[in-house]
Amino acid sequence: MTGHILETLSSRDMALGPFEGKQEDRADSRWQHWLLERDSRDVAWLILDKKDTSANVLSEAVLKELGEIVTELEQNTPKGLVLRSIKASGFCMGADISEFSELSSETEVVDKLTDAHRVVDRFEALSCPTVAVIHGSCLGGGLELALACHYRLAVPGTKLGFPEIQLGLHPGLGGTERLTRLVDPIEAMTMMLTGKTAGHGKAKKLGMVDQIVEERHVAAAVKAAISGDIEPGDNGMRGRVLSTKPARQLEARQMRSQSAKKAPSQHYPAPEALIELWEDFGGDPGPDMRKAEIASFAGLMMTETSRNLVRVFHLRETMKGLTRTKADPVGHVHVVGAGEMGADIAGWCAVRGLDVTLFDMEADKLAQAVKKLSDLCEKKHRTAAERRDILDRLTPDFANQGVGRADLVIEAVPEKVELKQKVYEEVEPRLKQGAILATNTSSIPLETLREKVSDPGRLIGLHFFNPVALMPLVEVVSHDKASEKVLDRGRGFVGQIDRLPAPVATAPGFLVNRALTPYLVEAMIMLDEGIPAESIDAVAEDFGMPMGPIELADQVGLDICLSVADMLRDRLDTAMPPAPDWLRQKVEDGKLGKKTGEGLYQWKKGKADKKDPSGGAPDDALDRLILPMLNACMACLREQVIEDEATVDGAMIFGTGFAPFRGGPMNYARKRGFENILESLDKLAKAHGDRFQPDDGWH
Repeated sequence: MTGHILETLSSRDMALGPFEGKQEDRADSRWQHWLLERDSRDVAWLILDKKDTSANVLSEAVLKELGEIVTELEQNTPKGLVLRSIKASGFCMGADISEFSELSSETEVVDKLTDAHRVVDRFEALSCPTVAVIHGSCLGGGLELALACHYRLAVPGTKLGFPEIQLGLHPGLGGTERLTRLVDPIEAMTMMLTGKTAGHGKAKKLGMVDQIVEERHVAAAVKAAISGDIEPGDNGMRGRVLSTKPARQLEARQMRSQSAKKAPSQHYPAPEALIELWEDFGGDPGPDMRKAEIASFAGLMMTETSRNLVRVFHLRETMKGLTRTKADPVGHVHVVGAGEMGADIAGWCAVRGLDVTLFDMEADKLAQAVKKLSDLCEKKHRTAAERRDILDRLTPDFANQGVGRADLVIEAVPEKVELKQKVYEEVEPRLKQGAILATNTSSIPLETLREKVSDPGRLIGLHFFNPVALMPLVEVVSHDKASEKVLDRGRGFVGQIDRLPAPVATAPGFLVNRALTPYLVEAMIMLDEGIPAESIDAVAEDFGMPMGPIELADQVGLDICLSVADMLRDRLDTAMPPAPDWLRQKVEDGKLGKKTGEGLYQWKKGKADKKDPSGGAPDDALDRLILPMLNACMACLREQVIEDEATVDGAMIFGTGFAPFRGGPMNYARKRGFENILESLDKLAKAHGDRFQPDDGWH
């Protein structure tokens, strides 16, 4: 509920001390990004309101002005100071990432950060009580600024965190030292190493905030804090024990082991740098850890990993921007087909607040879908009340009555043209005016599917990826008769359910499956040659893929992999070899992978039962796996299936997990050099056959 309140929160609803009622008048302000005024009790209210933006970020200009303000406060100290944001979006989103790319050397980063630290340290040293009033998002540098205050009050709905690790960095404005000193250092390190945020409840429990305060009580809470009636946070005896050198060394070993599983240090150096920083300085009094933080941060910022991860951040923001349309939002979704994908799509839409009806002719599938949603709520740690609301939003619809009420109907039946077309013939006459008809097909071109649709303008593709609750990408598939208004609304819907759209034109396999299939097929051929499955997977994982192609094929389902491969082989003018006979036999025998407990691996408790990689893989194994994927991406660009290299990179990272630290397949190809890619494909073609023939786009 609080999230909805914050979405509509305006500055007129906020406690702003002397600025209440005159928020719009900035004529008297001496600064572009800050407002400062004292109330009748000589309490200074310092309001962050970055000019011409909907969200606050700590740019160089913002920090420079803060330094000027601190000078004034040092010369004429008030009885107390309140720091808050006037933006409805939240307190502060962190550092201005767009400024990162302008820095070209470690020395330059060290100089900039040293200046920024000096400002925040002086702010922290003010001789009056300081109170941060936090609402909405308080992230990265914004949280570091709040940590420099004596007290933190959080409005319900607040989220706090350090996402820097996702950019190949760690906190750089004193946060590594201030957070590990304020709260349980293990909890602090976990938050920084994972990049996860804490809601207001968890933040209070950890001691990151001192009180949770409803907006209407902010003024009274500020008064209590400045009067000393609120006890400031402390990490207690446990925190002091865990900060001792022996404890830090023991905990650091465990942290390294856990981090290496998800972020190997050879690819992602930031976790190791953060652990080393805390291990060396985490228990020492004084500014040593903050000084070391500057040098560590500067070194990380100049790494290829960080540069690429910052690029990935911008790709995500660009894709998010595609969802901000003027089209009417979708309120009711009807899903036809309660199989694995249909059930997951319906469940996720319900989680994201939409009303959903789910049709299937088999009652047990509908019951299974409800159970899966209940399990998802538990996994997402929803409260009993939230869970009840979410389950209430999903209505099993055995009679298919939701069609006529829905703003969007998503067909999610098996990949058979005749079956899908039959659904359209039954559904289309019952659609309400303006409703969208969408297919979740993973590979069938829409010009084939639309043959049985009387108004093809309303038909689009919304191709989700499995598992829906984890995979952030949705391919929004267009065709030459699709309405731009419908496509617009489709992209808006993708944003409503917190997913990223990749606009693609209809073509066999679209982008992701077309690029992924030759990668998986080549893995099968290598397996057929006698190369151990574990060795093949290890090659891909060492490159940075989240899992190897053999394990991925089992995750996707061998039946689906085989179906897509056959379809692409039939429809594309490429030399893709047929799948091995033993693979077809496995599918016929029902050994389909994870979902049946056996495929290319045996699956136990949801995990592939792997042996240690043995026997090794040939020297050209990596190129044999990765270059066919890159070749398909280039073909999609040349054929204008997808608009540009950036969108290819975003789609492949968010749709397949392509090694994020490499910045995407086309970014990797650019860095490696198109000429090198061309030569390597030619070499593979001579050694292994025409399936490696380079696409004309490389020329």
